[in-house]
Amino acid sequence: MDIRKFMVLFLVLINFQSKANDFEWNPVLQKAYTSLWKMRLQETKALLASQKNTSGIKLYLQSYTDLIELMITEDKADFEQFLDIQSTRLTLLEDFPDTSPEKQWIIAEMYLHLATAKLKFGHEVKGAWNLIKASKLLESNAKKFPNFIPQQKSLGLLHIMVGSIPQNYLWVAKLLGLKGSVKYGLQELKNVSINEPRYATEANVMYYLAHAYILGFTPMILQDYEQFLDKNEESLLIQFLGVTTYMKEGNSSYAHILLKKCDTLNTKAGYWAFPFLQYLHGEIEIQKGSYTLASRYYQVFLQQYKGFNFIKDTYYKLFLCSWLINEDTKAMNYLEKVKTQGSTIVEADQSALRFTEKFNTSLKNEASKKLMKARLAFDGGYYQKAKELLSELKENHFGSNTEKAEYNYRKGRVHQKLLEIILAEEHFERAIVLTQNASISYGALSCLQLGYIFQETKQKEKAKYYFEKVLTYSKHEYKNSADNKAKAALNTLN
Repeated sequence: MDIRKFMVLFLVLINFQSKANDFEWNPVLQKAYTSLWKMRLQETKALLASQKNTSGIKLYLQSYTDLIELMITEDKADFEQFLDIQSTRLTLLEDFPDTSPEKQWIIAEMYLHLATAKLKFGHEVKGAWNLIKASKLLESNAKKFPNFIPQQKSLGLLHIMVGSIPQNYLWVAKLLGLKGSVKYGLQELKNVSINEPRYATEANVMYYLAHAYILGFTPMILQDYEQFLDKNEESLLIQFLGVTTYMKEGNSSYAHILLKKCDTLNTKAGYWAFPFLQYLHGEIEIQKGSYTLASRYYQVFLQQYKGFNFIKDTYYKLFLCSWLINEDTKAMNYLEKVKTQGSTIVEADQSALRFTEKFNTSLKNEASKKLMKARLAFDGGYYQKAKELLSELKENHFGSNTEKAEYNYRKGRVHQKLLEIILAEEHFERAIVLTQNASISYGALSCLQLGYIFQETKQKEKAKYYFEKVLTYSKHEYKNSADNKAKAALNTLN
C-alpha cells in the first residue's frame, strides 16, 4: 500500500470516535495553540496526539501545525501527504452539526491553509480556487452567524487582500464574487484583537503584516508593533516575522536585535530548526557592506536548507558578495548557478533570474558597483552611507535610461528618508521623465513615492494623481506589488 494512502487510512481510523465537545477549547488544546505560535512544533503535535477524542478545534490545530511545518521545510513529499490528510480532515468535519458557527469557519480556515500551501509550492491556480472557496464559505457563515467574531480574523485578511487588488484586475474579483475593503478589513481584525482574547495574537499579526506588505506603517502603528513584539519574546514565529518586517521597513539595525532573539530561541530545546535565519543574517550583513561575512552566512544557509525557494536569490547574493569586492571570476561562477538551481516561485528568485539574464559584464563598471552598494545600504536603513556612495556618482556615469532612472530613483529615496523632500521630488520627477513610454519599474516606483509624499502632506489631489499614474505603467518588474500598494493607498484617500 502507498504510504500516503496508509497515513490517510490511519488518520480516519484513529479519529473514528464519538465527537464529544465538538468545538471546545480545553487547557491542552490551548497549550498546543500557544506552543504552535512559539514554533515548538513537536510539543504541539504531542499535545494534540494526547487528545483521544476528535474535535473541530483539534483538526484545525493539526492543519495549522502541518501548514507551518511545510512553510519552513518545503518538503515536497510532506506537501503531497498534507493534501491527502487535509481532504480527510475536511470529510470528518462534514459530520459535525451545522448548528455551530465554528464548523463552516474551520472548514474555511482549512481551505485557506490549503491555498497557502499550494501557493507556496507553486500551484497558483489551484491555490486561488481554494482561496475563493474559503472566501465564499466565510461570507456565507457571516450571514448565518453575524455575531460570531472569530471568523472576522479570516474575513478581515481576505477583505484587505481583495480591497487592494489593482484596478485592472478588479473585474476578476467581481466575476468570482469576491468583495473587499481595506478599511473594513482592518476594522474586522481590530474587533477580533479587542473582543476575542484567544485569537487576539493571530489577528494582531495579520493586522501588522497588512500594514507591512500592503498599506505601509505609520509611526504610531510601528510603535504599537514594537510593543507587540516585546510582549511575545518567547514566540520564535512572531520574532521571525518581526525580523522580516523591520528589514522590509529599512531598519536592519533593529531587525538584527530581533534576529539575535531568534537565534537564542532556536538553540533552546523544543524549538523547530530554522535554517532561514542564516539567510537573514546574510541579508543584514550584505546591507551593512560586510560582504565576506555575508557570504559565509549564505553558504551555511545553502548547506542546512532543504527547500527550493530563495536558492536562486542566495546564489545571486553570493555573486554580489564577490562582485562588489572585485572578485569577478568567482562572482560569475555564482551567477551561473542562478540559472540552474532552485525555483522561480517567489519574487526574490524571479528577480535574481531576471538580473542574471540581463547582466552584461562589459556594460557594468565601477559606477554600477557603487550604485548597487548604495541600493543595499539603503535597503538596510543605512541612509547616510547610501547618500555618500551616491554623491560620488552622476547621471552621465550610466549609459542606459534604465540605470539613469535607477540612479535618480535611489537618490530620491535617500533624500526622502533624510527628509530632504524638495530634492527627493526632483529626482523622482527625473526618473519619471526618463521612463516615459517605457516599461521601466523606476518610473512607477517614483510615482508611488511621490504619491506617499503628497499623501503625507495632505495634498490629496496630487497624491491621487501619482497613485493612479502608478497603474498606467505596464509589464514592469514590480508591477504587482507597486499596483497593490497604489490601489490600497487610493482606497484610503476615498
